[in-house]
Amino acid sequence: MKKKKTNHILWAVGMSIASLIMLIPIIMMFMTSFKTMAEIQSPVFHLFPEHFSLDNYKDAMHNGNWLVYFKNSIVITLTAVALSLLFNSIAGYAFARLKFKGAKIMFLFLMVGLMMPPQVTMLPTFLIMARFPLAGGNNLFGAGGTGLINTYAGLVIPLVSGSYGVFLCKQFYENFPRSLDEAAEIDGANKWKTFFTIYLPNSKAILATLGLLKAVAVWNDYMWPLIMTNSENMRTIQLALSMFKTDSGIMWNQMMAGSVLVALPMFILFLCAQKYFIQGIVTSGLK
Repeated sequence: MKKKKTNHILWAVGMSIASLIMLIPIIMMFMTSFKTMAEIQSPVFHLFPEHFSLDNYKDAMHNGNWLVYFKNSIVITLTAVALSLLFNSIAGYAFARLKFKGAKIMFLFLMVGLMMPPQVTMLPTFLIMARFPLAGGNNLFGAGGTGLINTYAGLVIPLVSGSYGVFLCKQFYENFPRSLDEAAEIDGANKWKTFFTIYLPNSKAILATLGLLKAVAVWNDYMWPLIMTNSENMRTIQLALSMFKTDSGIMWNQMMAGSVLVALPMFILFLCAQKYFIQGIVTSGLK
């Protein structure tokens, strides 16, 4: 018993140290957001600023139209998360609970997507969006215009589906007892009604997990908005952070202030959804 208690204490201390190490960059970012450029460039390092002031935050918010940047990121993230939860949960339910020809082969091809780095599919996806028929001045054959470039649709559509989301939902729905399907069938419910009235209401854990992962990925995405947008009014917050890099150098104090504001919504989201996130990871069979 004493040995077990000692091991528990050692484990807690080890995890606390590891957590503190991972928090060091976040703490430094937060503290740097209050420092002046003179303090940041000083040869003597000080973790805490000499004076806590919100001037960096004010200057950062006046450097560009941040209301537009936040609006763009919020619209893109919410739309992508909502559509992703809908389509990935339906696909996961189909693979887990329905029997149809070619299911194993289709799922095998789907899993290939987990092995593909996003950089491999980025150029083909861009070409599809640019040559989207009857959009952005394009004709029926996808020529003559800009397609979905510089639009919300072009930013959101490629983010809607994903192999990982379908796999996560499939693993989760496979844990449901078969008696639910049999009871729904006896009551005369079809597959769609079974999904929306039985499975979906009991999917809070996995939807919160998938939603959190998707929201963080879309919110922090830099490369795809950089490729798909070319105007100020479509810029996202991650692209906006690059404004603090000028020809004369990087304004680290304002960049760190902007980074704190950009990271804050995801931090709050994780605190609100962490219970469901942990439950979803465990119940989906991912350790």
